[in-house]
Amino acid sequence: MLQLSNERLSITIAEKGAELQSLTRKDLQLEYLWSGDAAFWGKKSPVLFPVVGGLKNNSYTYDGTAYTLGRHGFARDMVFTVAEQTANSIRFLLTDNADTKKVYPFPFHFEVAYTLDDNRLTVTYRVRNTGNEDMFFSVGGHPAFRVPLAAGTSYADYYLQFNREETAGKWPLSAEGLIERSTQPLLDHTQRLPLKKDLFYADALVLKHLASDAVTLKSDATPHGLEFHFSGFPYLGIWAAKDADFVCIEPWCGIADHVDASGQLTEKEGINQLQAGGLFERSWQVVLF
Repeated sequence: MLQLSNERLSITIAEKGAELQSLTRKDLQLEYLWSGDAAFWGKKSPVLFPVVGGLKNNSYTYDGTAYTLGRHGFARDMVFTVAEQTANSIRFLLTDNADTKKVYPFPFHFEVAYTLDDNRLTVTYRVRNTGNEDMFFSVGGHPAFRVPLAAGTSYADYYLQFNREETAGKWPLSAEGLIERSTQPLLDHTQRLPLKKDLFYADALVLKHLASDAVTLKSDATPHGLEFHFSGFPYLGIWAAKDADFVCIEPWCGIADHVDASGQLTEKEGINQLQAGGLFERSWQVVLF
């Protein structure tokens, strides 16, 4: 485990998956990250690469070859190395190897960096194509935040407040975790999404191309909450395991396969194409209050 702290924040990160394990406001003595209770969901903030969500039949085809790859890819289950650590940041690195080549043919350097600034945590994903041809990938985050956050409050006391008015349906997921053909109503000329546990009984709320680039987890019953900024991520997932005391706010550059997906990686919705030697970078931030 690696630790990083400043006067207001303290974080802990595991080398496996470069996964955030703790996110604490030291001055408030308040933990913001889900506990990882395996009775509900044993992870806390997995990193999604080189796919986001599920693939149709857990497989894809590239350049005439079929590959098998599980939900959300392999990065979350691999051990990263620490590439650099400073007083306020730490950078983890994962590179291609014989195991990744069996399921993903591209050479790559994938970095996950954590940076503290006052009460703000910035998480940055950097994908570098170290091969000689274009590479195709998705990348995203899956952080789970405690709800209820403050003592004396309940799950239903909290809501998500988007920073712009939204009219957007959710894209439901099939039993296989694939995006269905049409949306279901969710947001109608509103900035607020009240949280309740049955909201997630049919899996994640998948949103595409929102007007907002930030959302606040807050409650009228406590002054404490968080602002989550996701500029540059065209897809957003909101999820919790059934009856669990957390909510995931998931910024994605990529999305699960559609139920009618062709299986060709180059045709996949939301796939990112990166030229040889190219660098792709995205960051999300969370501000704790």
